[in-house]
Amino acid sequence: MFNRRLVSLIVVTASLILVAIDAKGIDPYKVLGVEKNASQREIQKAFHKLSLKYHPDKNKAKGAQEKFAEINNAYEILSDEEKRKNYDMYGDEKGNPGFQAGSPGDHGGYTFFTNGGPGQNQFSYRPSDWQSMGGQGGSQSFSFSFGGPSGGGSPFGFGMNDMFSNIFGDNSGGGGQFGGFTGSSRARPGSRSTPKSIRALNSQVYKKEIVDQGMTWLLFSYTTSLKGQQHVESMIEDVASSLKGAIKVGSVNCDTEASLCKNLDIYPRRMPRVFVYSYKASEKGSLVEYDGDWGAKPLKSFCQDHLPRFSKRVDLNLLKSSSVTVDKFPTVVLLSTKKDTPVIWRVLSGLYHNRVIFYDVQVQDASDPTLKKLGVDALPAIVGVLSNGEKHVLKTGVTVKDLKSAILDLSGLIESFEKKNKKAASDQSKKPSSDSGENQIPLLTKSNFDAICGDKIPVCIIGAFRSSKERKKLESVLNAVSQKSLSRRDSISYTLLDATKQGSFLNAFDKGGFKSSDKVLIAYKPRKGTFAAFEGEVTTEEAEKFITAILNGDIRFTKTRQSPLLK
Repeated sequence: MFNRRLVSLIVVTASLILVAIDAKGIDPYKVLGVEKNASQREIQKAFHKLSLKYHPDKNKAKGAQEKFAEINNAYEILSDEEKRKNYDMYGDEKGNPGFQAGSPGDHGGYTFFTNGGPGQNQFSYRPSDWQSMGGQGGSQSFSFSFGGPSGGGSPFGFGMNDMFSNIFGDNSGGGGQFGGFTGSSRARPGSRSTPKSIRALNSQVYKKEIVDQGMTWLLFSYTTSLKGQQHVESMIEDVASSLKGAIKVGSVNCDTEASLCKNLDIYPRRMPRVFVYSYKASEKGSLVEYDGDWGAKPLKSFCQDHLPRFSKRVDLNLLKSSSVTVDKFPTVVLLSTKKDTPVIWRVLSGLYHNRVIFYDVQVQDASDPTLKKLGVDALPAIVGVLSNGEKHVLKTGVTVKDLKSAILDLSGLIESFEKKNKKAASDQSKKPSSDSGENQIPLLTKSNFDAICGDKIPVCIIGAFRSSKERKKLESVLNAVSQKSLSRRDSISYTLLDATKQGSFLNAFDKGGFKSSDKVLIAYKPRKGTFAAFEGEVTTEEAEKFITAILNGDIRFTKTRQSPLLK
């Protein structure tokens, strides 16, 4: 039992503490300018607006940085369900009344000074008396709680002889402490962990699940000491929600994943950095840093612009071609009235890259004779072409309620078509080879160029002819060679070219366009922009030797004069 002298000392101590502490904490609702019953969406919008206004990179005015930190602190409390509940109940996000006085969640305007659990000695003050409350605060009271667990040493957490020397903190570096207890505090900006909706990444995940997997990722790098993390997280969560199914999101903590940040050159500076793993520039993915305005809308546009571009836009004549596939891959073609390739089709082209060939065609309406002949009665529609040339209408009148469910539905459609293609290829391999070889080597045109001699094809063998007689010879030779069990046969495509109509195309390889030859074989490497030509007597034996030498690296390739373009 404390004597009256000790009680008086406690009164003096508590008074000093209350003088030293701002009794009324900053109200996060007032900071963000929202009502106490505001929805998370309203809180988020208010946070975005204020963050853009006071962001240190945008606002150089005096006090802007402090205001930005205050906004982040307020959002940290109100965006977390548990912290917001604690604040509304106690005036403190940690669930401790702390040094709050008359703030939201107060108790009749009276402050509770606490630092301990149940069973500690607590006191309530009112003008007339002191009384032990045992943790139960009365009305019209001023209540305090000190010390550690019940029965564990001094109820104050420090020796009475050192009370005044320790009251404003010791030399342990724990600024803001009062002996064995601490006041209510706000976490510094950037100190909270990444939200559960944003996946934390490491080197292993990055290599296995992100690099060249065809999926677009929105990433940000940070350290726990940086300000502005909450704003970046919130912005990314907004974009991820609006593009659900089209992108994935992740974060890299450069404090714990320093080597990954260094290797990728993504170590943050003054603020967290935001990147998109993009396939916009090439088939190989790469990180592209976002340097636009700090808002969900511009970031979403940036992400959409960096979605995969593996679907090639062609004209309707592609579907009239006798062959639109290469080797074992099936083809899917989207028919729509859209001027540009739709987002959903770009996403799917990334997910099934190196498994399915994607095209998209702009059409005016479903009344086109070609569409009618195929059986397309409504747009948008998806037509599939098996590797054996068979065409199938996969879906007409495609509707998209939301991006995620549409991607799942169409993914199932494409995977079923993949299985059908494998079965068709298996059945085809069991059939005896055709002796005539007719219609097995396609004629190279503008519409099928990307499929036959595009960047995804290692070597394209082009048989150029100047007469129908030479065409038949070349077709027979190439058909026979293509059936041979040559090493790495899957890396080669075969096609015919009408040299009388495509002279400018041949000029890309030879200044004279091989005009002195009735027929010529050209081995073209699209990725490297190089070629080799055979102008001798083209027989099956000579063609096979030529192609085998190419595969073995025994033939020297020359740089093309320019990019070959078809009329």
